[in-house]
Amino acid sequence: QVQLVESGGGLVQAGGSQRLSCAASGPTFSSYVMGWFRQAPGGEREFVAATSWSLGITRYADSVKGRFTISRDNARNSVDLQMNSLKPEDTGDYYCAGRRRGPVVVSSLPREYDDWGQGTQVTVSS
Repeated sequence: QVQLVESGGGLVQAGGSQRLSCAASGPTFSSYVMGWFRQAPGGEREFVAATSWSLGITRYADSVKGRFTISRDNARNSVDLQMNSLKPEDTGDYYCAGRRRGPVVVSSLPREYDDWGQGTQVTVSS
């Protein structure tokens, strides 16, 4: 099992920026598909972004495309989510997720991921 620990959440004004980080354990981190999901109060967990280093593929939800950037540092076993031009509807708990199983698929579905962090809360005030 891989342990994932998120950090960087908090309160931010609309239009502002915030950076989330996820630290991962595991000897083969570079092979994992890493993703970010979020869950608004009373809502379902939804896809935000994901990336595979081996495939060189990055995916974003339409709602965050052009505003959010996912990046990974295999040397540090970490994946970040840079969030710009934040909107109140971006409010929620943000979760880091890792997919260890094969095949390598940059999926937007929570069930395709094996490991999850505990989440970090992001609140965007209007």
